[in-house]
Amino acid sequence: MIFGKFDYINLLPLSVYLKKYPLPNGFKATLFYKKGEPSHFNKELFYRRVDGAMTSSIESVRKKYKNLDVGICANKKVLSVLVERNSFKAKDPSSATSNALSQVLGLKGRVIIGDKALKLYIKDPNAYIDLCDLWYKKTNLPFVFARFSCMQKKIYFSKILNKFAREKIKIPQYILQKYAQKKEISAKDIRYYLSEIIYYNITHKEKKALKRFVDAVKFKKEI
Repeated sequence: MIFGKFDYINLLPLSVYLKKYPLPNGFKATLFYKKGEPSHFNKELFYRRVDGAMTSSIESVRKKYKNLDVGICANKKVLSVLVERNSFKAKDPSSATSNALSQVLGLKGRVIIGDKALKLYIKDPNAYIDLCDLWYKKTNLPFVFARFSCMQKKIYFSKILNKFAREKIKIPQYILQKYAQKKEISAKDIRYYLSEIIYYNITHKEKKALKRFVDAVKFKKEI
Protein backbone atom coordinates (compact mmCIF):
# COMPACT_ATOMS: atom_id res chain seq x y z
CA MET A 1 0.00 0.00 0.00
CA ILE A 2 1.42 3.41 -0.97
CA PHE A 3 0.51 6.61 0.83
CA GLY A 4 1.22 9.92 -0.88
CA LYS A 5 2.86 12.57 1.28
CA PHE A 6 3.79 16.18 0.62
CA ASP A 7 6.62 17.50 2.71
CA TYR A 8 4.96 20.57 4.21
CA ILE A 9 5.05 21.64 7.84
CA ASN A 10 1.28 21.24 8.08
CA LEU A 11 1.68 17.47 7.69
CA LEU A 12 4.52 17.15 10.17
CA PRO A 13 2.15 15.99 12.96
CA LEU A 14 0.85 13.22 10.69
CA SER A 15 4.39 12.07 9.93
CA VAL A 16 5.20 11.91 13.66
CA TYR A 17 1.94 10.10 14.39
CA LEU A 18 2.43 7.47 11.69
CA LYS A 19 6.02 6.76 12.69
CA LYS A 20 4.78 5.89 16.18
CA TYR A 21 1.70 4.00 15.01
CA PRO A 22 2.04 0.19 15.35
CA LEU A 23 2.45 -0.76 11.69
CA PRO A 24 4.72 -3.45 10.20
CA ASN A 25 8.18 -2.05 9.37
CA GLY A 26 7.85 -3.06 5.73
CA PHE A 27 4.59 -1.15 5.48
CA LYS A 28 6.14 1.93 7.04
CA ALA A 29 8.94 1.79 4.50
CA THR A 30 6.46 2.12 1.61
CA LEU A 31 4.08 4.44 3.44
CA PHE A 32 5.96 7.58 2.45
CA TYR A 33 7.53 6.19 -0.69
CA LYS A 34 5.99 8.85 -2.92
CA LYS A 35 6.45 12.52 -2.11
CA GLY A 36 5.49 15.63 -4.01
CA GLU A 37 3.34 18.76 -4.10
CA PRO A 38 -0.39 18.60 -3.23
CA SER A 39 -1.42 19.02 -6.88
CA HIS A 40 0.90 16.13 -7.81
CA PHE A 41 -1.06 13.75 -5.62
CA ASN A 42 -4.32 14.81 -7.20
CA LYS A 43 -3.02 13.11 -10.36
CA GLU A 44 -1.32 10.23 -8.54
CA LEU A 45 -4.55 9.23 -6.79
CA PHE A 46 -6.69 9.82 -9.88
CA TYR A 47 -4.56 7.35 -11.85
CA ARG A 48 -4.29 4.94 -8.87
CA ARG A 49 -0.54 5.32 -8.52
CA VAL A 50 -1.07 5.83 -4.77
CA ASP A 51 -3.69 4.17 -2.56
CA GLY A 52 -4.49 7.23 -0.51
CA ALA A 53 -3.37 10.82 -0.08
CA MET A 54 -4.23 14.26 1.25
CA THR A 55 -5.72 15.71 -1.91
CA SER A 56 -6.80 19.25 -2.67
CA SER A 57 -10.28 19.64 -1.21
CA ILE A 58 -11.67 20.77 -4.58
CA GLU A 59 -10.33 17.53 -6.09
CA SER A 60 -11.61 15.32 -3.27
CA VAL A 61 -15.25 15.81 -4.26
CA ARG A 62 -14.90 13.59 -7.32
CA LYS A 63 -17.45 10.77 -7.10
CA LYS A 64 -14.77 8.12 -7.55
CA TYR A 65 -13.12 9.00 -4.23
CA LYS A 66 -13.90 7.80 -0.72
CA ASN A 67 -13.12 10.51 1.81
CA LEU A 68 -12.31 10.47 5.49
CA ASP A 69 -13.25 13.19 7.95
CA VAL A 70 -9.56 14.01 8.10
CA GLY A 71 -8.00 16.96 6.32
CA ILE A 72 -5.98 20.13 6.62
CA CYS A 73 -8.24 22.82 8.06
CA ALA A 74 -7.95 26.31 9.50
CA ASN A 75 -10.34 28.75 11.11
CA LYS A 76 -10.11 32.56 10.84
CA LYS A 77 -6.53 32.51 9.53
CA VAL A 78 -4.07 30.07 7.99
CA LEU A 79 -0.82 32.07 7.43
CA SER A 80 0.34 29.71 4.66
CA VAL A 81 -2.19 30.32 1.86
CA LEU A 82 -1.77 33.85 0.59
CA VAL A 83 -2.26 36.33 -2.20
CA GLU A 84 0.47 38.91 -2.57
CA ARG A 85 -0.82 42.47 -2.47
CA ASN A 86 -0.06 44.77 -5.43
CA SER A 87 1.03 41.89 -7.66
CA PHE A 88 0.01 40.50 -11.02
CA LYS A 89 -2.44 37.60 -11.02
CA ALA A 90 -0.66 34.23 -10.99
CA LYS A 91 -1.62 30.75 -9.85
CA ASP A 92 0.50 28.60 -7.57
CA PRO A 93 0.99 25.30 -9.47
CA SER A 94 1.20 23.42 -6.16
CA SER A 95 -2.48 23.76 -5.18
CA ALA A 96 -5.74 23.55 -7.10
CA THR A 97 -7.80 24.49 -4.03
CA SER A 98 -5.91 27.67 -3.18
CA ASN A 99 -6.08 28.94 -6.75
CA ALA A 100 -9.82 28.30 -6.83
CA LEU A 101 -10.27 29.96 -3.43
CA SER A 102 -8.48 33.08 -4.64
CA GLN A 103 -10.85 33.21 -7.59
CA VAL A 104 -14.10 32.83 -5.62
CA LEU A 105 -12.87 35.52 -3.21
CA GLY A 106 -12.39 37.87 -6.16
CA LEU A 107 -8.65 38.37 -5.69
CA LYS A 108 -6.31 39.27 -8.54
CA GLY A 109 -2.77 38.86 -7.20
CA ARG A 110 -0.18 36.09 -7.03
CA VAL A 111 -1.19 32.99 -5.06
CA ILE A 112 1.48 31.53 -2.77
CA ILE A 113 1.03 28.44 -0.58
CA GLY A 114 2.87 26.15 1.78
CA ASP A 115 6.04 26.63 3.76
CA LYS A 116 7.35 29.36 1.45
CA ALA A 117 4.13 31.31 2.08
CA LEU A 118 4.39 30.82 5.84
CA LYS A 119 7.96 32.11 5.79
CA LEU A 120 6.96 35.19 3.76
CA TYR A 121 3.96 35.94 5.97
CA ILE A 122 5.99 35.76 9.18
CA LYS A 123 8.51 38.19 7.69
CA ASP A 124 5.96 40.75 6.41
CA PRO A 125 2.26 39.97 7.07
CA ASN A 126 1.09 43.32 5.70
CA ALA A 127 2.32 42.40 2.20
CA TYR A 128 -0.15 39.52 1.86
CA ILE A 129 -3.82 38.64 2.11
CA ASP A 130 -4.50 35.53 4.20
CA LEU A 131 -7.15 33.66 2.18
CA CYS A 132 -8.59 31.89 5.20
CA ASP A 133 -8.98 35.21 7.01
CA LEU A 134 -10.87 36.72 4.07
CA TRP A 135 -12.98 33.55 3.65
CA TYR A 136 -13.96 33.66 7.32
CA LYS A 137 -14.88 37.35 7.17
CA LYS A 138 -17.21 36.61 4.25
CA THR A 139 -18.71 33.31 5.44
CA ASN A 140 -18.08 32.99 9.20
CA LEU A 141 -16.86 29.46 8.43
CA PRO A 142 -13.56 27.58 8.63
CA PHE A 143 -11.87 26.31 5.47
CA VAL A 144 -10.80 22.84 4.37
CA PHE A 145 -7.66 23.03 2.25
CA ALA A 146 -7.12 19.29 1.79
CA ARG A 147 -8.92 16.06 2.59
CA PHE A 148 -7.74 12.48 2.86
CA SER A 149 -9.08 10.55 -0.13
CA CYS A 150 -8.73 6.94 -1.23
CA MET A 151 -10.11 4.62 -3.88
CA GLN A 152 -10.58 1.64 -1.60
CA LYS A 153 -9.74 0.33 1.89
CA LYS A 154 -11.51 3.28 3.49
CA ILE A 155 -12.13 1.30 6.70
CA TYR A 156 -8.44 0.49 6.98
CA PHE A 157 -7.37 4.11 6.47
CA SER A 158 -10.10 5.28 8.88
CA LYS A 159 -8.76 2.99 11.59
CA ILE A 160 -5.33 4.56 11.28
CA LEU A 161 -6.21 8.21 10.69
CA ASN A 162 -9.42 9.05 12.56
CA LYS A 163 -7.65 8.92 15.92
CA PHE A 164 -4.96 11.21 14.55
CA ALA A 165 -7.49 13.87 13.57
CA ARG A 166 -8.81 14.12 17.12
CA GLU A 167 -5.46 14.13 18.91
CA LYS A 168 -2.93 16.83 19.67
CA ILE A 169 0.36 15.48 18.42
CA LYS A 170 3.45 16.57 20.30
CA ILE A 171 6.38 17.21 17.98
CA PRO A 172 9.73 16.24 19.54
CA GLN A 173 12.09 19.18 19.95
CA TYR A 174 14.80 17.64 17.75
CA ILE A 175 12.33 17.31 14.87
CA LEU A 176 11.16 20.90 15.34
CA GLN A 177 14.76 22.07 15.20
CA LYS A 178 15.42 20.00 12.10
CA TYR A 179 12.44 21.53 10.29
CA ALA A 180 13.30 25.01 11.55
CA GLN A 181 16.72 24.71 9.95
CA LYS A 182 15.41 23.10 6.78
CA LYS A 183 12.55 25.57 6.23
CA GLU A 184 14.29 28.65 7.69
CA ILE A 185 11.35 29.23 10.04
CA SER A 186 11.87 29.38 13.81
CA ALA A 187 10.83 26.41 15.95
CA LYS A 188 8.64 28.80 17.94
CA ASP A 189 6.75 29.89 14.81
CA ILE A 190 6.36 26.29 13.63
CA ARG A 191 5.00 25.23 17.02
CA TYR A 192 2.51 28.13 17.04
CA TYR A 193 1.38 27.35 13.48
CA LEU A 194 0.77 23.67 14.28
CA SER A 195 -0.81 24.14 17.69
CA GLU A 196 -2.93 27.25 17.10
CA ILE A 197 -3.64 27.51 13.37
CA ILE A 198 -3.85 24.12 11.65
CA TYR A 199 -6.17 21.28 12.67
CA TYR A 200 -7.26 18.03 11.03
CA ASN A 201 -10.73 16.99 12.23
CA ILE A 202 -13.53 17.60 9.69
CA THR A 203 -16.88 18.07 11.41
CA HIS A 204 -20.23 19.56 10.44
CA LYS A 205 -18.92 23.13 10.10
CA GLU A 206 -16.04 22.09 7.88
CA LYS A 207 -18.35 20.05 5.63
CA LYS A 208 -20.70 23.02 5.36
CA ALA A 209 -17.76 25.24 4.41
CA LEU A 210 -16.51 22.74 1.84
CA LYS A 211 -19.94 22.50 0.20
CA ARG A 212 -20.21 26.28 0.00
CA PHE A 213 -16.76 26.51 -1.57
CA VAL A 214 -17.38 23.72 -4.09
CA ASP A 215 -20.74 25.24 -5.10
CA ALA A 216 -19.09 28.64 -5.61
CA VAL A 217 -16.44 27.08 -7.86
CA LYS A 218 -18.97 24.95 -9.73
CA PHE A 219 -21.31 27.83 -10.47
CA LYS A 220 -18.50 30.37 -10.87
CA LYS A 221 -19.82 32.68 -8.16
CA GLU A 222 -17.85 35.02 -5.97
CA ILE A 223 -18.35 34.62 -2.22
